[in-house]
Amino acid sequence: MKFAQSSMVYFNYTLEYAIRELGLLGYDGIEIWGGRPHMYRHDLDKEIDALNEALDESGLTVCNFIPAQFRYPSLLCSLNEYVRRDSVAYIKTAMDNAIAIGAPSVSLCSGMLPWNQELPRGWENLRQSFREIHEYNKDKGLVMLIEPAHRFETNLILTIKDALRMITELDVDDFGVLLDTGHCHLNGEDFRTIIHACAEHLFHIHVDDNQGDMDAHLIPGDGTIDFNVLSRNLKQVGYQGFVSVELGPKYIMEPRAACERSLQELTRLFW
Repeated sequence: MKFAQSSMVYFNYTLEYAIRELGLLGYDGIEIWGGRPHMYRHDLDKEIDALNEALDESGLTVCNFIPAQFRYPSLLCSLNEYVRRDSVAYIKTAMDNAIAIGAPSVSLCSGMLPWNQELPRGWENLRQSFREIHEYNKDKGLVMLIEPAHRFETNLILTIKDALRMITELDVDDFGVLLDTGHCHLNGEDFRTIIHACAEHLFHIHVDDNQGDMDAHLIPGDGTIDFNVLSRNLKQVGYQGFVSVELGPKYIMEPRAACERSLQELTRLFW
């Protein structure tokens, strides 16, 4: 397996700095966070050449592009048609950024439908947004990754089963699953079951830990997730993609030390 780190933990630094740091630490890849100050909308259009040069010099592969989402600035399930269309337009910009930086995929989150609105309508609007994203992707060749979340972030696609339901309803060939270990832990999902259930559609893994009570995005091993079960079952289904650490705000003041320890844990757990 190949190891990556999300650039988001370098929130207080430029994206180019994050690229060079993770290359020096020995990561195989980097996951580009699409919020400011990293790669939001058209902010870095004039810096693309320098970023790609930094990637080449660092020997890093861009394994995925993560648009800033979860309510703001994107809400693909919104019943407000202006918000929904603007959210789709935002994701299209993220897709363009992914291509410019060499990412093979873009992750998508369903968002939180306001609790006083009807979930079936939110599901329908989310599916419509995904269909419009699929149409935009026809000549681009990206993989669009549905990332199930948890009750604090969504009331639509919480579980791997939910993501597979949406993929079945879409019936297209460019959508897959992004499995986040912290989200699965909060949802009480069993790695032995869900990895085998989604193996055909599993394209990317986010690795982070928590205590089962909140999405803390801790360094693997600092919470209560059994990563040995995860590793064993990924090997059983022949997963060959990236496992990418996604650390939370606890680490943004000293990201290098956190990223260094995370890579040590990945090596211990997955080799």
